Amino acid sequence: MNYLTEVVYLIASVLFIMGLKGLSHPETARRGMHFAEIGMLMAIVGTLVSGHIVTWTWIITGVAIGSAIGAAMAIFMPMTAMPQRIALSHAFGALAAVLVGVNEYIEKGSHHELSNFLMSAIGFEVLFGALTVTGSLMAFGKLSELIKSAPITYKGQNFINITLFFTAFGMFVYLIFFPYNPVIFYTMIGLALLIGIFIVMPIGGADMPVVISLMNSYAGLAIAATGFAINNKVLIIAGALDGASGFILSIIMSHAMNRSFTNVLFGAVGSSQVDSSALAEERPITRVGIEDTKFILEQADRVVIVPGYGMAVAQAQHTVRELSDELDKRGIAVEFAIHPVAGRMPGHMNVLLAEANISYDQLLEMETINPTMDSVDVCIIIGANDVVNPAARTDKSSPIYGMPIIDVDKARTVIVMKRSMAAGFAGIENPLFYETNTKMLFGDAKKVLQELVAEFKK
Repeated sequence: MNYLTEVVYLIASVLFIMGLKGLSHPETARRGMHFAEIGMLMAIVGTLVSGHIVTWTWIITGVAIGSAIGAAMAIFMPMTAMPQRIALSHAFGALAAVLVGVNEYIEKGSHHELSNFLMSAIGFEVLFGALTVTGSLMAFGKLSELIKSAPITYKGQNFINITLFFTAFGMFVYLIFFPYNPVIFYTMIGLALLIGIFIVMPIGGADMPVVISLMNSYAGLAIAATGFAINNKVLIIAGALDGASGFILSIIMSHAMNRSFTNVLFGAVGSSQVDSSALAEERPITRVGIEDTKFILEQADRVVIVPGYGMAVAQAQHTVRELSDELDKRGIAVEFAIHPVAGRMPGHMNVLLAEANISYDQLLEMETINPTMDSVDVCIIIGANDVVNPAARTDKSSPIYGMPIIDVDKARTVIVMKRSMAAGFAGIENPLFYETNTKMLFGDAKKVLQELVAEFKK
C-alpha cells in the first residue's frame, strides 16, 4: 500500500507543477487550476490509503467540516471577494501547519525523539505558520474593511517589529539545540502571532497584492517544513512550489510598483489620506453624461478599457462585457489594459474579466499596451486610480513616484468612471482628472455602464 501512496504522490506532484505552469498565462489558467485540483484530490486520497490512520473519526469529521466551509466559501462569496477568500485560505493552511507542528512537538517530545533536524523543521513550521495565520487574518480584515484599510502606524513601530522578529528567531535557534523547553516553544508561537499582526498593520490597501502573495509564500514555506517534520514528500514538494512561486510573485508585484520588499513592509504608503473633494472645487474638471459618452465612443476606432478595484466593488464586469459587445458590433476595436497590481490581489482583474467571458486575446499587459497608447481614440477608466496616476512619472515628491503606470493620459480622450473625486488607496490626488482630454463620468460603475449599454441598444 505504501508503494501505491508513493506513486499517487508522484502523480500529484507532477500535476501541481503542471498547474503552476498553467497559471502563468490567463489563457491556460483555468486548465492549470484543474490540474492543481486533481493533484490535491490525489494527494488526499494517497494519504487516506497510506495505512497510517489510527482512527477515522477525526478524519471523517475534518473532511465534512472542511468540505462544508469550502463549499460555502465557493458558493456564497462573490468573485469580488476573491482577495478576502484567498487571505482566509492562507490563514487556514498556515493554522493547519501550526497545529501539526504543535502535535509533533508534544508527541515526539514525550518520547525524547526531538533531534536537531526535526526541531528545526518543527520550529520553522510553527514560526512562519503562526505569523501567516494572524497576518492573513489582518489582510482579510483590511480587505473586508472590518479593519481600517489605511496604514496603522505609531512611533517606533519598525524597531518593535524587528525586535519581535529577532527575539522569536533567537528562540527558534535556541530550541534547535535545547528542544525540551515548552515555555520557550509556546512563547515563540505567541510572538509569531503578534508579529503577523504588527507587520500587516502598517501596510495600506494599495500594497495588498504584495501582502497576499507574500503570505502565500510564508504559508508554502510552513507547509514544506511540515512535510519535513512528518516525513511527507508531497507536502515538501507542494510547499516548496507554493513558497517559491509566492516569493517570485511578490518580487514581480514589488517591481510593478517600483518598490522594494522593505519599502512595502515598512514604507506605509497611504498613511496620509487626502480629501480631494475640496480640490475638485478649486480646479476645473470636465463632466460628461451618458449621451455624450455614447457619441464619443461611436466616433472611435480603437477603445481601451482600464479596469480597477472600483469595477470589482460595483461588480460591473458583466456589464463591461456587454459594453464591449456593443462596441464590437459597430466595428470598434476594444482592448483591456491590465495593470499587475490593479485590485487587491495578483491577477484580480483577470479573474473578474474571465468570469465575464471576455476573450483572453483582449487582455493586454501594461508593457504591451503602453507603447501604443498614443494611438488610442478613447480610454475608459473604470474604478482605477493610482495605477493610472501620471504623478508616478512626474512628481518626485509623490509616494508612488517611479511606479510603472498605464499611460492613459496619452490617449486622445480619457473617460474616467468614478463615484466621486476621492483619492485612491495611496491617498494622493490624481492630476489626470484635470487634464483637458479627460472627461469625468460620475456614478456607480455598474449603473452607469448599464445606462450606457441601454443607450447603445436604442
